[in-house]
Amino acid sequence: MDKSMFTADYMRSKAPIFFEVAKGARSLGSLRERLAGLAQQISFDTFHEREPSVGIRIMRIRDCAHILQSILSRRSDHLSGFSVAQAIRDISKHRARPDLSPAFYADLLHILLGIHGRGPGESPADQLLAPSSLTGRQAAVERSHQLDALGERMGKSLTEFETGLDADVIKARVGRKQKVLDVLGGSEEDWADWHWHIRHVIKDPDVLGKMISLGQAEEDAIREARARCVPFGITPHHASLLDEEPSGRDRSVRFQVIPPRDYVEGLSRLRAEDPSTLDFMREEDTSPVDLITRRYPSICILKPVNTCPQVCVYCQRNWEIEDAMDPRGIIPESQVDAAVDWIKAHPSITEVLVTGGDPLILSDKRLKHILDRLADIPSIERIRIGTRMLVTVPMRITDDLVEMLAGYHEPAWREVAIVTHFQHAYEVTPDAVAAVQKLRFKRIPVYNQLVYTFFVSRRFEACALRRVLRLAGVDPYYTFNMKGKDEMQAYRVPVARLMQEQKEEARLLPGISRTDEAVFNVPGQGKNYLRARQHRNMLSILPDGSRVYEFHPWEKNISQGVRSYVGRDVPILEYLERLENIGEDVSRYETIWYYF
Repeated sequence: MDKSMFTADYMRSKAPIFFEVAKGARSLGSLRERLAGLAQQISFDTFHEREPSVGIRIMRIRDCAHILQSILSRRSDHLSGFSVAQAIRDISKHRARPDLSPAFYADLLHILLGIHGRGPGESPADQLLAPSSLTGRQAAVERSHQLDALGERMGKSLTEFETGLDADVIKARVGRKQKVLDVLGGSEEDWADWHWHIRHVIKDPDVLGKMISLGQAEEDAIREARARCVPFGITPHHASLLDEEPSGRDRSVRFQVIPPRDYVEGLSRLRAEDPSTLDFMREEDTSPVDLITRRYPSICILKPVNTCPQVCVYCQRNWEIEDAMDPRGIIPESQVDAAVDWIKAHPSITEVLVTGGDPLILSDKRLKHILDRLADIPSIERIRIGTRMLVTVPMRITDDLVEMLAGYHEPAWREVAIVTHFQHAYEVTPDAVAAVQKLRFKRIPVYNQLVYTFFVSRRFEACALRRVLRLAGVDPYYTFNMKGKDEMQAYRVPVARLMQEQKEEARLLPGISRTDEAVFNVPGQGKNYLRARQHRNMLSILPDGSRVYEFHPWEKNISQGVRSYVGRDVPILEYLERLENIGEDVSRYETIWYYF
């Protein structure tokens, strides 16, 4: 991909009518009106054509015309702090704008081309499901052949991603498991004991380096994280899931736990300069008492622990967690009881998510005390437990634990559910599947929340996870767009890519395998559902190519005066360059420009 082609000259040559109109405008206000009018007229003419148009062309014209009108508005200038209208005016008059990057020109050009129904790419479905002039059985047979071709294409893409259930992967991991045991001085009996795993969380790069090969950058980043008190830890079980040598297939697993150096430096800098920004979700603003977070009428979060056996780099609570398995993260029982008393005093709360940290690091006795108290509240009809230990320490799902959890499950009166976090098909192991089946056998549902990072964002990568999870007994629940935290830049993915994934790739899966909802967690407010465009506006394209979105709060139709949230996204061109750098054919992603 040659980004040098995206220049002012190239854009003027490809969409001349817009710049001719802009050049003729006497003022910035006139330019806004004339360009918005042009876009509206093209859209109007298209929808009034007598001849039927290809669906993708009509939708592209409609969407791009709407977006151009939005980014030209004075309100968008005010909220984003940048004027696309002024940039277009300057470009039309050949004024130098050194601040405008190729990523800016690329995004704006695709919008202008889209208003004419042009632009690169069609979805996989449009390429393979051509309209037919046949009818009846002949049409059905022809369509079936087309669907076969589409299914074969999807199947081929899915096989690009190995799972932890593949025979060769299982075989290789037997050897790595033994290496982990040898380094830590453990036995097969130890491996089956979840207590042993959390007592032997690996924090030293020298120890980890004896189990698997670490690149110099990885080793340096871990050492710097330890020196700067940035949380780091990996369980023995999860260490055995990493490949002996870094590979594409374990990329996601590595980047979950081994922080990039810029993350370590960024987090350390923000801690020193502006620690308030680390609480991206503004949990302090939604915490009425200690250990409670509440953003919705009927559910609250209870956090009886503030640590995990393994800390995900992209954790939204990285600002709270001191270190993996830090004893200071175990909250005293008296404080937890006080938080439960608060829940009891608010009977409109019918559901509690017990999370942290990871509450399953608690002993069965401590956990039972918390669940007993919650189950004793008449208004509570569902208790969710948020844990990643099905992935990081599946041995924690013991028969005793499952029996205890099942004891709180009373059909039609109270439900107990597990919400976990498988990030990649490569993490789905026989041990994890066995843990899930123990829970399902006792009627305890298991749901998955996927965090959509760069390292799981290749074509059909998330689909591969959904498919194997559903077969293992886990329901896909949420797919979270990466939060816009400064230190998370290496993990972020444009909103457009998540929308492309949901509407092109996931759409090809059977409905029961794609039950997850794509969401963006709005700071201080809660989930914004990304599937529906009415929940957000695209406001602008900044000079570096970042789109600016306005996210509307979930209660916008319920309460008056609630504020929206304005957030800056990742430049699409930058994202495509990163994909190309890891060997992806970026032509497979070319429709990404038309998801807003």
